[in-house]
Amino acid sequence: MKKLTLQSFLLLSITIWAAIPSGYYDAAIGKSDATLKTQIYSIISTGTTDVGYAGLYNVYPTSDNTIDGKVWDMYSTCSWTHGVKKCGNYSVVCDCYNREHSIPQSWFNSSSPMVSDAFHVYPTDGKVNGQRSNYPFGECTGGTTLSGGKGRLGSSTFAGYSGTVFEPDNEYKGDFARTYFYFATRYQNTTVTTGGGVFGSTFGSLNTWCVDLFLKWCRQDPVSTKETTRNEAVYAFQHNRNPFIDHPELAEYIWGTHKGEPWSLTSGIDEVKIEYSISPNPVQDDLFIKSDELNLRYTIYNLNGQMISENQLNIDHTISINQLKNGMYILQLKSGTRNSIQRFIVIK
Repeated sequence: MKKLTLQSFLLLSITIWAAIPSGYYDAAIGKSDATLKTQIYSIISTGTTDVGYAGLYNVYPTSDNTIDGKVWDMYSTCSWTHGVKKCGNYSVVCDCYNREHSIPQSWFNSSSPMVSDAFHVYPTDGKVNGQRSNYPFGECTGGTTLSGGKGRLGSSTFAGYSGTVFEPDNEYKGDFARTYFYFATRYQNTTVTTGGGVFGSTFGSLNTWCVDLFLKWCRQDPVSTKETTRNEAVYAFQHNRNPFIDHPELAEYIWGTHKGEPWSLTSGIDEVKIEYSISPNPVQDDLFIKSDELNLRYTIYNLNGQMISENQLNIDHTISINQLKNGMYILQLKSGTRNSIQRFIVIK
């Protein structure tokens, strides 16, 4: 593999972790509760561009792209080349891929710009999309795994709702929770038909059981590199952002444990309390973690945000990376519900 220079390392870092535009969220500083949510709505609904339903296929090559250049499908096990085998008609799994509305079109009468908002419309296999149907997201015990797909359908076991739900893979629960928080904020002033037991009289009002569920998923599955990369890609087309990816703590300030407290740009920093250092970096064999924390778990991601390995950190705080190929990766530590900042590691 080509040797990674410091210059290329910094270039990759800037590319992946592109900065939030200066001043983008300043108008929300000091706000709380519904006022905070309304201010965020104003920020992310001003100056936006509707890419159009057909235009979503132009967004996906940068927003939903795997490390090997394929379509990143969160619902199925199929492999797609961007722009090839778009649906169309399908009869079996892996016939073709199309556009899946995580908030079903039938809930808002396929109205624009919701119908083509890339922040909630993801690429996936057509047949699997049909299986998922318009069921709300939820949790179920047992259930039926989608044929050729990821996730399952079953009767809700989460308090507050008893109907049929779709439970996604654990890897993407936080992604979908932040998607719903975005949608509930972006379209809070839009009067449309609601459905699925998820929203109240308007999309600005999530029912209590959904708030509890999505907060749980956000805490269990923190923002990944996949999401930050997607956020930047969609911003380039739509000219708005998902604030719950940029500042995931906003969900807590609007609906959760910090409700009623004023928010600031640094509010999320206090949530990251795991302090650590790593050495050596670049590394060849074993990576050493220096931290006073106990019961740490580590997760290593590739640059597309895909999880490569995850395990409990051993007693001497070393991670063997012999099985990984040379290149750049991302490391994150966890302790209970708390997460560290992510750091780049270079394996040579």
